[in-house]
Amino acid sequence: MTDLAALRDTIRANPATRGQTVSKLGYFCAPFRPASGPFSDKVIKVYRGLRDPAALARLAQCHDDYVVALQTAGVALPETEFHLLDLDTARIPVIVQEALPASAMMRPQMLSAGRDETLVMMEAAGDVIATFWHNADQFDTRIGFHPSIRNFAYLEGRALFFDTFPPLIHYSRAEMGKILLQFSDKTLMRWVGPLMQTRVTGIQDEWYSAPETLVGLVGSACRLRPGDAEAYLAWGRDFAQRRMPRWAEEVRPNLQEPPRLPGYWTGIRKILGLQGEPNVS
Repeated sequence: MTDLAALRDTIRANPATRGQTVSKLGYFCAPFRPASGPFSDKVIKVYRGLRDPAALARLAQCHDDYVVALQTAGVALPETEFHLLDLDTARIPVIVQEALPASAMMRPQMLSAGRDETLVMMEAAGDVIATFWHNADQFDTRIGFHPSIRNFAYLEGRALFFDTFPPLIHYSRAEMGKILLQFSDKTLMRWVGPLMQTRVTGIQDEWYSAPETLVGLVGSACRLRPGDAEAYLAWGRDFAQRRMPRWAEEVRPNLQEPPRLPGYWTGIRKILGLQGEPNVS
């Protein structure tokens, strides 16, 4: 079992010495990997707390259910634990996850590899998407999936998914829209977001649609490597026909040209200073 006292000490450590921030691309937090100690083989993700104990308890249960659901649906995940940790005067959600090699992250590999190699990675990620959606019918609840390139690792010929927050299970569309604001680590977003709640709520819609998750993956690849966009579009159309025929008719018209992110989401990311260029346009 995780030593929660040691976890608390690790989180409290000076950010300059506690370990390396492994990503600045996130909307909810900046995960870090401790440089030493009992969690040196883990990535730690610390989220904002809430004043509502019932909401936190529900979040914990939904996360546990989501991890089980992903695994049941055939999605490979690194070992992942969720904790509600009492830290000073707050109770905060913390995810402790088995660390994957930095070299395994799919996004930098997509940027540096040759085109043919990137198509192999796309096939591996697409296989995860198709496997999830073909198995999602068994869950008698609202469930989604956010398989963007930055949420995958590619290791030893297979794609590993590692983004389990927010847990896309059980919550209604309106509830998830509120979560997108409540847990943003950007104060500006929490202040300004309620003024455009309808638009913020819409961010999630792609995650609950099988065809749109595939289109989103292809769109990310096109934005990362615009010179290879035609190859990715052709791959996506072919993949939908081969592996996701239930949704191929919905996918095809959206892959005639490089998909674009909604303008409001691009604007939100730029306002908040979230890194990720050129994968934001």
